Parts: sequence; structure tokens; C-alpha cells
Amino acid sequence: MTKYFTRGLCLAIPFLLLAGCKTKQKPVNTTAFDGFTQGTTYHIVVKGSEIPDLKPGFDSLFAEIGNSLSLFDENSLLSRINRNETDRIDRHIGTCIEEARKTSTESGGIYDITIKPVTAAYGFAGDNAAAKPVIDSLMQFVGYQKIGLEGDRLIKENPGVQIDLNSIAQGYTVDYAAAWLESLGYTEYLVEMGGEVFCKGLNGENKPWKVGIDKPAEGNNIPGRDLQVIIELSGRGLATSGNYRKFHTDASGRKIVHTINALTGEPVISNLLSATVVANDATLADAYGTMLMLIGLEKSKEFLSTRTDLDAYLIYVDQDNRFRAYSTPNLSISDNPEI
Repeated sequence: MTKYFTRGLCLAIPFLLLAGCKTKQKPVNTTAFDGFTQGTTYHIVVKGSEIPDLKPGFDSLFAEIGNSLSLFDENSLLSRINRNETDRIDRHIGTCIEEARKTSTESGGIYDITIKPVTAAYGFAGDNAAAKPVIDSLMQFVGYQKIGLEGDRLIKENPGVQIDLNSIAQGYTVDYAAAWLESLGYTEYLVEMGGEVFCKGLNGENKPWKVGIDKPAEGNNIPGRDLQVIIELSGRGLATSGNYRKFHTDASGRKIVHTINALTGEPVISNLLSATVVANDATLADAYGTMLMLIGLEKSKEFLSTRTDLDAYLIYVDQDNRFRAYSTPNLSISDNPEI
């Protein structure tokens, strides 16, 4: 279930289009801020005249989140919690746990942030793969019911329980940066980090922001080089999950993907290649994108039919191994992604 907190390991990274698809016009009255943080890149566009230099503020925010949620920093608060060096959480970890619990409940437990011992054994989330991982012995530590919050303390049922927030952390980071912009009075902007997006208002051409989704083909490792579709977005968050960019092969030749079923401890085998979710915020979009990858194409369609607050674009292969796509009715998309 893990989703990497780094650019190099990230999945299905959207390519951002700030102008219209064919006009080639430059955005007006916008200022862009780009940088590198937590092993990934960020791209933020703020609309308005005389925008001050906000980059130091963004860098500070992202460093704060990294110090809290990163699994790749052994000194982060989450890493220390996983080593049982402390049980004190901060607001970032607390919020992510609460939001993840909702998704775990809705998915029947197939989505679960306590999957960390299993993903570690498979060699994901910054860990070295075990030569012969004994998954059954690790599953005793997996289960979202095995953790709870009491004020600012995390209560574990067993010291062996560990948390992996990578399926939600980037979306949360994007929302945190957007909230900071709102606190400064900005109401038209786009925040993208590692492919997770939240935007509000209109772009420099007074049109909805445009986000391009990569084709989920193995070897398509350069974001924006080969787009599947463009999605128009405003006032909502977007995240994409997929299995085609990060996997490894074990000693028996089995393809191990990063999406792990928390009920079985096994990698998910599915014809669903990528799931892009649009939700009210990027945190939810991030979690639901991973959840859809876990439950597969048909169950994803069933789930989405019950949720008027979510939109999605699902790319899968049919029985003839051809790319197909399914989108919810209210998603604003273009099937001709020309820049």
C-alpha cells in the first residue's frame, strides 16, 4: 500500500499545464515557485500582481512536514515512533492517521497504514528487501485497529506495529501548503508536489488549471513526455497511484509491486494500471487513489458510483492487453493531450 515520499520513486506523476492546450499563450499575472524537497520536486503557481518571494516560506513548510512524516529520514518523528523511541505525535501525524483510518474503514481494511513491517520486508519505503520475507509472521503487526490516539500520544497494541504514511503524506503536504497560501490571502493558485495537486480559482488565462496524466506504460519514466489525458481542475485536489513505475523482481522471478494488500500481505495483481482521483482535498485524493489500486477495477467502479464527492480516471488493460480508460461522468477531461 505504500506510496513513495520521493520524486524518484513516485508513481504516475501528473504533468502540469498552466496555459491552454493549443493556444501557446503565456500565463499572465502569475508567479511560479519551484524547488526540491523530501526527495521530490514541487511546483507552485500563485495568481496575482506583485507576488512577493514565497519560496522561503514553502521551503520551511516542506521541511517541517519532512521532519514529521518522512520514512526516509531516520531522525523524523515518524521514524522515531516506529522505533518506539517516543509515543508523542504532532498534528501532522495525528491528522494523517485520522484521515487514513476513514479510508481503512471504507476499504474493509485492505488499505492500512500499519503495513510498514510488510513493505519493509519487500524492500519498499527505504528498506532493503529480505532475501526470503516471512510475511505470515509479520501480519500479526498489521491492522489499523492496532493503533489509537489519546491526545498527543500514539497507543500501539504491540511494539512491533509500525506506520507507513506514504500513501497520504504527499497529499497532506500539498493541502498544508495551500492552507498557508489561504492564510496569506491568496485565493487563486496551484500547488503541486511529487505529482499530487491542489488548485483553486483560475489560471493566468482565466481558465481552469490543467493537469496532465501520464500513460501508465513501463518505460514512461519522464513525467509529461507521453500524456494519456488532461484534466481541468479548480477548487479540488488530485492524486494518481499506479504500479508501472516502481517494482522489483524477487528471487523466484515474481514481480513485486509496491501496492500491498493489508489483509493478505501480498502484492496486488490487477489489470488496473493507474487510478487518478479528484476529491475535495489532496489528502483524500491521495488515500483514495491507493485504495482504488488495492480493490481493483470493478470494485473501484462500484465504489465510485456511491460517491458523488469523488471523481476518478482509471486506466487499465483489457483481455487483449490493450489500454482502456474509465472516467466518472462529471470529470472534465480532454482525450487529445496536446501542449
